[in-house]
Amino acid sequence: MSSGPAGQDARSSVQPITARSRRVMLRTRDGVPIEAAHEPGPGPAGGPVIVVAHGFTGDLERPHVRRAAGVFAQGAAVVTFSFRGHGRSGGRSTVGDREVLDLVAAVEWARSLGHEQVVTVGFSMGGSVVLRHAALHRGRTEARADAVVAVSAPARWYYRGTAPMRRLHWLVTRPAGRIVGRIGLRTRIHPHEWDPVPLSPVESVPLIAPTPLLIVHGDRDPYFPLDHPRMLAAAASGGAELWLEPGMGHAEHAADDGLLARIGDWATASWTTATAE
Repeated sequence: MSSGPAGQDARSSVQPITARSRRVMLRTRDGVPIEAAHEPGPGPAGGPVIVVAHGFTGDLERPHVRRAAGVFAQGAAVVTFSFRGHGRSGGRSTVGDREVLDLVAAVEWARSLGHEQVVTVGFSMGGSVVLRHAALHRGRTEARADAVVAVSAPARWYYRGTAPMRRLHWLVTRPAGRIVGRIGLRTRIHPHEWDPVPLSPVESVPLIAPTPLLIVHGDRDPYFPLDHPRMLAAAASGGAELWLEPGMGHAEHAADDGLLARIGDWATASWTTATAE
């Protein structure tokens, strides 16, 4: 859900991640090649890393993804990657289902580079993925997240209550829409329906504790109204922070540098708290 500005379109003077970044092709547990990049950041080796999960129709080369990564890289190492069906990654998008395997590959790669603390930050579709990933990969596994941030995430599947979401459902479910996605939006979409239907974001949230969770949402989001973040926060039963951002639209496009910096500060603070305990 990153095909264009939604609400406000945040601007930035932050430069893309530098030539120090390392680019690789990862392979998921179901065999899909996933393009990923690592920026070491300003801190010591082994410090915290933020793994960025972009929105639908994004990829790691998109300017709004590079901008977010650039802000995060001011305080931590950063891993960006392109979900399946996006950018140079292989496969076809399942719009939040098997994308959990892509995030698993990115998190495991981050840990293999020596990062002890991994914070996942997802936008829109990526927000639903980081929630499901945190619920499904808990404990002391290499795929776990140590803290989770969901920005502009849906609470429930099949939502069609806004015009942008009705357009997105046409894009995903109709052959003509998938052609538009492939040619116009550089996103290859899987033609089959989910079977089985994956755990929803709101069903995932109660399974995340005690992992720190931050939910961020704009009060001008044209895709998902405020009942979505409120449902997510309520499902956490006090185990999540909720930031409702005045004037913010949807996902990476609408998250300005100040908000991204605050998210980065929250991520590194969660690492500092964990290491002090």
